[in-house]
Amino acid sequence: MTTFTSTVPFQATDEKRFREVMGYFASGVVAVTGMDAEGGPLGLTVTSFTSVSLAPPLVSFCVAHTSRTWPRLRASRGICINILSEDQQDLSTRLARSGERKFSGLGWSESPNRLPVLDAALAWLEGTVATEHPAGDHDIIVIRVDRMATGERCGPLLSYRGAYGRLADR
Repeated sequence: MTTFTSTVPFQATDEKRFREVMGYFASGVVAVTGMDAEGGPLGLTVTSFTSVSLAPPLVSFCVAHTSRTWPRLRASRGICINILSEDQQDLSTRLARSGERKFSGLGWSESPNRLPVLDAALAWLEGTVATEHPAGDHDIIVIRVDRMATGERCGPLLSYRGAYGRLADR
C-alpha cells in the first residue's frame, strides 16, 4: 500500500507545492513553432499538450500569460507543433528561454505551409488557432489540425518532476 504525505487543503500560497505535485505527472514535450511578420522562425516549449478531438481534429496546449513569444506566434499564418524526441533536450531548453535568437544554429525545414518543422522531431502537426480560453494565469489554446506527418523512430522526450527523461523500456 502506498503511503502519502499528509493532505491539507490548497492555500493560495501553495503554488510551489502545487507545481511539485503536478510534476509527478509525466508528460511529453513539444515545440510550438511559427513565423513572425518578417518571416523569421519563432518557437516555445510546451509540456501541456494533448489531443482534444478526432472529428474535427483538435489539439490543445497551455501558455502562460507572461509569455512574450506566444503573442507573436498567435499572429503567425499557422502553428506547427513538433513532438520532440528523447535526444532534443538542448533544443527544448533553448526554446523554453526568453530571447530572440532561439533558432540560431538549429536544424529545421519548412512545412508545406512554410512553418518551421524541427529536424529529428518524432512527428509534427500543423494548423490554426481555433479558440483560446483564459484559465487562471494561463490560456488554453485549441488548434485545428490541417496537416501532420511522422518522422524519427525513437523515443519521446518526457518531462517528469522538473527534469527531462525518456522511456525506460520500449
